Amino acid sequence: MPMMTNDILGSDQVGVYLAICGDVVFHPNELNQEALSRLDECLGLEAHPISVGGSNLLGALISGNSKGLAVADIATERDIDILTSFGDVVVMEGGVNTAGNLLLCNSYGAIASPSIPEDGVEIISEVLQVPIAVSSIAAEDIVGSLGVANDKGVLLHPDVLPDEVKLIEEILNVTPMVGTVAFGSPYVGAGIACSNTGAMTGRETTGPELNRIEDALGFL
Repeated sequence: MPMMTNDILGSDQVGVYLAICGDVVFHPNELNQEALSRLDECLGLEAHPISVGGSNLLGALISGNSKGLAVADIATERDIDILTSFGDVVVMEGGVNTAGNLLLCNSYGAIASPSIPEDGVEIISEVLQVPIAVSSIAAEDIVGSLGVANDKGVLLHPDVLPDEVKLIEEILNVTPMVGTVAFGSPYVGAGIACSNTGAMTGRETTGPELNRIEDALGFL
């Protein structure tokens, strides 16, 4: 099933709680078997339970692809040890550590928030093994919350600027579209978790929004 509406731990913000990196979806330890079955049905990925520094807001704290991962510096040594089994890991420090909020990436490239220092951007590019560019989305820094991408497409905040669209298309190597989630929210990265074969959104997402998401992420 390419599209599914659901909540995660009672929240409509599924992209805040789920971190999809390559062929794995990291999810909170508290998910029950029914929720895990829905993840498998929708996303078709290896599911791995984890917390980061005791937090289950994994989509906000982890970002990456099949080559490497970026994680917030609240991660414990045990958390990092677990993550390194899925690829190289860079720990984001210095107050700009919510990796999932500050990075938008797929297998082809990554968009980094302007709030990430230049040397940090270079390290992230090396770890993810993809080209990286610094850009805002809709003139805001939280690019991971304002966009969601897979290897087929990318959905962006409706107010994304033309120059931002051009750069994102060039770096991620997919055609951008704009849309909303959860009855009008422009924070599509916070409201959607997607793989190359399916996407999960909050239950408040409307039919027209689902159609747009499906089109943008290449499921049609």
